[in-house]
Amino acid sequence: MRTTVYAARRIHTMNPAQPVASHVAVRDGCILAVGDLERMRAWGDFDLDETLADQVLLPGFVEGHCHLKEGSLWEMPYLGWFDRRDPQGKVWPGLRSMAAVVARLAEIDAEMARSGAPADAPLIAWGFDPIYFGGERMTVDPLDHVGGGSRPIVIAHANGHLMNVNSAMLRRAGIGAETEVEGVIKFDSGARRGEPNGELQEPAAMYLVLRQVGNAGLQGPLTDAGLRAFGRVATLQGVTTATDLVNRLTAKDLAVLRGTCGDDAFPVRIVPAFQAFHGTHGAAAGAEYVQALQATSTDRLRFGLVKMMLDGSIQGFSARLRWPGYFNGAPNGIWVTAPAQYEADFETYHRAGLTIHSHTNGDEASGAAIAAIERVLARAPRPDHRHTLQHGQMIDRPMFDRMAALGLCANLFTNHLWYWGDQHHDMTMGPDRAHRLDACRSALDAGVALAIHSDAPVTPLAPLFTAWCAVNRVTPSGRVLGEAERLTVPEALRAITLGAAWTLKLDHEIGSIECGKRADFAVLAEDPYEVPRAALKDVPVWGTVLSGRVFAAGG
Repeated sequence: MRTTVYAARRIHTMNPAQPVASHVAVRDGCILAVGDLERMRAWGDFDLDETLADQVLLPGFVEGHCHLKEGSLWEMPYLGWFDRRDPQGKVWPGLRSMAAVVARLAEIDAEMARSGAPADAPLIAWGFDPIYFGGERMTVDPLDHVGGGSRPIVIAHANGHLMNVNSAMLRRAGIGAETEVEGVIKFDSGARRGEPNGELQEPAAMYLVLRQVGNAGLQGPLTDAGLRAFGRVATLQGVTTATDLVNRLTAKDLAVLRGTCGDDAFPVRIVPAFQAFHGTHGAAAGAEYVQALQATSTDRLRFGLVKMMLDGSIQGFSARLRWPGYFNGAPNGIWVTAPAQYEADFETYHRAGLTIHSHTNGDEASGAAIAAIERVLARAPRPDHRHTLQHGQMIDRPMFDRMAALGLCANLFTNHLWYWGDQHHDMTMGPDRAHRLDACRSALDAGVALAIHSDAPVTPLAPLFTAWCAVNRVTPSGRVLGEAERLTVPEALRAITLGAAWTLKLDHEIGSIECGKRADFAVLAEDPYEVPRAALKDVPVWGTVLSGRVFAAGG
């Protein structure tokens, strides 16, 4: 194959041996040379492509914790607090009161009726989060007034760990006063004391509804259309490699992934993680299954990750916190997986040679994971495992020190600093702990390999915004949470490129621009190293290059 040389205004390589360049040579989808035009000539004849000559190249952004439903969820109505851009670029306005949410649901119900939808067809929406409404929680009461209350309503929370339903949906799901499932929240006073109030927390409770209406709101339908919509979002944000960090990897899922990722026109590499909790596979069978899938990996589809889960969501009050618990006095959260079961299953996947990414939001959950992994590694040492704690929002310096000693990585959810920073300060953690929320500086100072992420669609897929959060640590009210935990711009950009690639065990292929690696680039219209740190999130994305193929944003 003939060599193509791309000229750029500047190339930031993430390679300390050659930090900047002006040209990059690509052959067979890989980087042949990096430097000036004279260095390119050393490899013989080439085609000079100046399409990107006015742009700035960085390694393709690597989103180490997101979900492909960022594309497919837009098939359902959005009920979030913040304005949000869909895969087609349309901005959906946020809903700033509980009344506005209910009014929007009434509009959707009316639209469904006009379109001829049966009166009992479920209305399913997503993105809702009651924490923004001053502590007011949604119950069945306002939902039962929508459309006369006959249509089942399901509202998935933004965090993916909770949902609200109306009485019609409770009846369809068979949820009543006699239902004793953890996470089915009930009225605690008045004439309806002991009856379900319509809030369902975590998988065991939500499953009662999902088995009736499908998996909407927890995973979303994996379809070719949804996957391609995700690809459009990724290109708009400079992402060339992205995870799907909860996937059952069923035969249907695999058919969609292989079909879409097998198309050269698909613009993003997907790393799906096998869902190791509440699935149909025991740990031993699951490990064997993932091992078999690894042998079928392609450039655009990489298997080998396992996702485990300990607790829930801090803003949903289902995460597990150490003493003194929740600042507003809420009871401690839910163990999605019992710690003893987590340790046993973790050991099985670990001994199989797989890389495990563990969801731990609260500090009690992070501490339990670290202790369990320490015991597993004592029984079964394994160099360079790169097991990763995902989210880890309340991890403190002593825990980071223990993680470093164990070779654990951290992928911190820095977008929380903006989206829920004020709420964590005022309602969930309180001021002291909120200032160490997503403590990136402590992680790096302890020697922990660091990535940062969006958890899309919990928050939008936008690595430059994620980096901006880590660099500025500002909330919507203007409060700076933990100034001492700020990253520099170069550190934050590394965390969304080489740092994330490291946690996926793909740093030998992606994450930096150097000879032998995949020709993956984020193409930017401005230089993020030169703009004010407050403007990092506003750097325009021209598009991407994936394994040498150019994709213009919006193209």
